Amino acid sequence: MSKISGAVSHHDTELAELRADKELAVAYLKAATESLDNPDDRAAGLLALRTVAEAYGGLGTVAAEAGISRESLCRALSPKGNPTLKTLLAVLKTVGLRLSVEPEKYVHT
Repeated sequence: MSKISGAVSHHDTELAELRADKELAVAYLKAATESLDNPDDRAAGLLALRTVAEAYGGLGTVAAEAGISRESLCRALSPKGNPTLKTLLAVLKTVGLRLSVEPEKYVHT
């Protein structure tokens, strides 16, 4: 398959938009992390965090600043990843974000 001259990939466009608009990155991650509660859909949240890490310096740079190896970060943020809380907090801090908690929309009684 040949590339079309002047075409930009969806992924590259997404990275540029997230890099340019911090509020978009926050909304993007907030929506995607809701999937972390569902074991069958955890990949979406992990991939969103990976995409934001790519947008804010790249995986190698974010891993180095977070104090973990690039390989460990790639594994943790893969579709089958299972990052520790320490890793999640370090990555979020590195990209200028933090973890927060809010009440569930539906309270179980």
